[in-house]
Parts: sequence; C-alpha cells; structure tokens
Amino acid sequence: MKKDSRNQAYSQRQLRVGELIKQNLGEIFIRNEAKIPMLDTKMITVTEVRMTPDLKTARTYVIPLGGVEMRKTVSTLTEFSHLVRKALSKKIDTKFLPKLSFIEDNSFEYAEKIERLIEKNRKNETIEKKYN
Repeated sequence: MKKDSRNQAYSQRQLRVGELIKQNLGEIFIRNEAKIPMLDTKMITVTEVRMTPDLKTARTYVIPLGGVEMRKTVSTLTEFSHLVRKALSKKIDTKFLPKLSFIEDNSFEYAEKIERLIEKNRKNETIEKKYN
C-alpha cells in the first residue's frame, strides 16, 4: 500500500532538524549575518521550516515584518540563498547541509480571513435572533 505524501506525518527527526534550522535562521536574520544586499533581514520572521524525509531540503516559510513586499523579500532570499546557507553552515553541524527554499507564509492572512468570516457569521446570527 502506497503512502499519500500529502497526508504523511513528519518524523521526530524531521521536526527536530526543522526546528534547529528555524532557530538558527532566526538568529542569522536578526544579526544580519547573511549580508544580503538590498534587504534588511532584521525585518524577516521565519515562521516554519519543513524538512524532506532525507533532510536534504528545507522549505522555509518566511514573512517580512508587516507582510510588506512579501514577493520581493522571498525572491531576494531565494536569489541569495547561497549566502544564507553559508551563514547556516557555520552554526549547525549536520551530515548534509540542507538546500533552502524560501516560501511566502500566507497562514496569517488565511487566519485573518477565517476570523472575519466567523465574526460576520456571529453578526448574522445575532440579527436573526432579534427578528425571530
């Protein structure tokens, strides 16, 4: 029986390595150790890091402060990911240094949208109760 890769749970090792990389990337960005031109890395938040099962690729979800210029920030990080990897290699000691792929984190926008829908639904319920 074949496992569905979309519903596959992450192993403890994947979670542990992902958290290690997340913490170190946060430090690198705060201290501006990657030296990425035209980008203030102090304004970037790493929200999540998901590792592939072989631990060779890390999908890194990032969001700039305030969500401003998200596409530009992600494309700049992707373009200069070799500088981020170089700074990361000085911080962690793993058998393979994972390849970093940066992805826009839209989870906050999604949560906000859900919150607005719930609030709208509550208002509609209170209006219906008044007329019933």
